[in-house]
Amino acid sequence: QVLLVESGGGLVQPGGSLKLACAASGRTISGDVMGWFRQAPCEHRRQFVASISPSGGNTHYTDSVKGRFTISIDNAKNTAYLQMNDLIPEDTAVYYCAGHRGLSLLLHADEYNNWGLGTQVTVSS
Repeated sequence: QVLLVESGGGLVQPGGSLKLACAASGRTISGDVMGWFRQAPCEHRRQFVASISPSGGNTHYTDSVKGRFTISIDNAKNTAYLQMNDLIPEDTAVYYCAGHRGLSLLLHADEYNNWGLGTQVTVSS
């Protein structure tokens, strides 16, 4: 079993940047597809944000974050990241890291079997 712990959230002004980290422990995630999801206060479901293949060669983003967010993975540090630029108030949510053993990108929450507890991101002036 792998333990995922998110960090890097906080309060940022519109147009600002944050970099979220997802540190894994218990085993290596070098063979896992990693993803980021978010859940806004008014939403009942976690929204897909981004996914990355184990090699880091393939990525996929939801349309609303394309060109602003970048997902990456550092297998030497056993950590996945989400660089978020040009943040807008609509990005406000709890951001969750997720992982699942495999090679193909995963876009749905129920496809992942490992989750972190989340980190709050608030975009407000």
